[in-house]
Amino acid sequence: MKSFKFKQFELQQSKSVFRVGTDGVLLGALASVNEVFKVLEVGTGTGLISLMLAQRIPEAEFLGIDINEEAAELTKANFENSPFKLRLNNILQDFKSFQTGDKFDLIVSNPPYFEVSDSEKDKIARQTVELNFRQLISKAAELLSENGVFSVIIPVEAGVDFIEMAKENRLFLIKRINIKGIETSPVKRLVLEFSSVKKDPEVLEFVIEKSPRKYSDQYLELTKEFHVFREK
Repeated sequence: MKSFKFKQFELQQSKSVFRVGTDGVLLGALASVNEVFKVLEVGTGTGLISLMLAQRIPEAEFLGIDINEEAAELTKANFENSPFKLRLNNILQDFKSFQTGDKFDLIVSNPPYFEVSDSEKDKIARQTVELNFRQLISKAAELLSENGVFSVIIPVEAGVDFIEMAKENRLFLIKRINIKGIETSPVKRLVLEFSSVKKDPEVLEFVIEKSPRKYSDQYLELTKEFHVFREK
């Protein structure tokens, strides 16, 4: 499969691992990075989000974990092929059983999910996903440093439940970014950030495209240090 080139790194891809997508790019570019020295990415896929964050935070060290063997191997190859390789590590690991003495200043995840539908099969799938969300949140709460931030991108439909599950684990919403495909469309994704320190959440709006297949100025500005855009 064709590799995906960014300005400072290149990602090899695989048919059996989630490819580079807009959700990952958004989280890599939007996640808060103040006072961040140790980063954990849960479910690395290609390693995209960690690599973007490594470019943004030159002083931080990274650990990526993925339960999928091929994804872990792909991440390792992409990490080792990057200019940030000395600060990047990854392991093949089930997050639910992950044990470490370390605490992380930033935990990021673009968790898998199923599109919402009314079929029985998808209702069961959503129940499984909700359980996975709960496990993800619970474990993240254990591993965050005192002022650490847990940052995710999820479908808007899952937002209310995710925020409530986080609150049950004493993680409080501190930032919500409502993401639209185009200006006139409804919100489709949320970037949510949580901390154990309560404060009034910041709410922001983000639009990916100003018209079909034409990126918004907001998106172009956000990703200008990463994307190689073709001149027209």
